[in-house]
Amino acid sequence: MPRPKLHDDALRVRLLEQAVRTLSKEGPDGLSLRKLAAQVGTSTTAVYSLFGGKPGLLNAVFDEAFDRFAQRLGTVEHVDDLIEQGIALAAAYRSSALDEPHFYQVMFGQVGGELTPDEESVRRATATFTPLVEWVRQAMDAGLLREENPRTVATTMWSVMHGLVSLELRSLLPPGSGEPAELYRHALRAMLRGWHP
Repeated sequence: MPRPKLHDDALRVRLLEQAVRTLSKEGPDGLSLRKLAAQVGTSTTAVYSLFGGKPGLLNAVFDEAFDRFAQRLGTVEHVDDLIEQGIALAAAYRSSALDEPHFYQVMFGQVGGELTPDEESVRRATATFTPLVEWVRQAMDAGLLREENPRTVATTMWSVMHGLVSLELRSLLPPGSGEPAELYRHALRAMLRGWHP
């Protein structure tokens, strides 16, 4: 009979979720492995066993943030209306940020800029941009968007979402600007009209 794993995936996830909360509030310098282990009710041995030390933990937090983000984008169901498909991708971006703001901070906030993920992690993070670029290509092929560099259009769309999400997370959307979900839809539709043939 195999021996039970002492340091399982559930513990790994609890450590990552506590680590990301600490990172969001205190930055990498505020993350102590001893304190993290105590907060989760385990030992530093478990942290070393699962991550190999603080650099490995920080890299794993970065990976987890982008993995969750990619999974959220992957849940967007295909619809025949390509414009609605693009808006659904944008809505998934927003819901990912609002549901897990600490992970969003690791990906795109000041905390993320302080991390030094390895090359494979950067490649995986960059790949989360692919669904949006592919959507832009499909919309161009369908004649809904004019022929441009798809990455330029996708980056513009991402920038609009990022700006709105950042304002919403900080409760800085101007009063009277409307219900946030509708504000996003209006902003994206207006931007897409600008790329119309």
